[in-house]
Parts: sequence; C-alpha cells; structure tokens
Amino acid sequence: PESKFLQEQAEMDLLNQEYQIDVVVMARYMQILSPTFIQAFENKIINIHHSFLPAFMGRKPYHAAHERGVKLIGATAHYATVDLDEGPIIDQDIIRITHRDSTKDLIRKGRTLEKNVLVHALKAHLEDRIIVYKNKCIVFGE
Repeated sequence: PESKFLQEQAEMDLLNQEYQIDVVVMARYMQILSPTFIQAFENKIINIHHSFLPAFMGRKPYHAAHERGVKLIGATAHYATVDLDEGPIIDQDIIRITHRDSTKDLIRKGRTLEKNVLVHALKAHLEDRIIVYKNKCIVFGE
C-alpha cells in the first residue's frame, strides 16, 4: 500500500478477518501505531520495552542507564495504548549491574531479561490470567 494508513488498514483486515488473532507482539517494532490500530486490538498488543518503566522511556535506554550509572536494569512488558510506553504493565524483571558493565554488557543482559519478561507476559495473556483495570494489570498466578 502507498501510505501508512493504507498499510495499517490492510494489516488490521488481515489480522482480524483472515487470522482472527489473539495477540500482537511488538518486539523490536520501532514504529508508533495509530490510535485506530490500537483501539482495534485493545489489550491485545503487547510491547516489550527494554527498560524498567517508567524509567528510561524511549530509544536507547541502556545507553541512558549506563550514562546515569544505575545499579539495576530491567525490562517491561505492557499493553500498548495511545500513550507511548504508558500502557498497563503486565510483567517486569530486573538484574543488578555494576560500574564494570559496559553499554554492550547492559544490552546483552537486558536482551535476556526482555525475552523472559515477554514469555511471561504472553503466557499470562494467552492463558487469560490478566484483568486490565484503570490502566493496571491484575495478573493471576498459574
């Protein structure tokens, strides 16, 4: 399609009608979804953010964390909303780091966290163990 709007419309039609999807995962998807797309899949779009939100929102959080000298890094899985990186949080995890860790080390450690957090969030979503209430997730145990 010739425009982002037409591309999104084609994707929504495909996901809704042909595949009848249960969830959309935004992993390394560095584009902003339109409000129309987000509303079409409300509480069905999971974003994995490479930071312990709400700290270090946006791009290159590991670089920002390294520059700031933090002692913990994390990953956050949340439902996408029209407010970028502010949707209901499904799962989070952290790992300790030290001054000896380079930005490259933070990225490597963070990617492992991201994978684990995303798996936990997807599992909870697919097993219908999440209730979203007032921009918060209540996640029930297994």
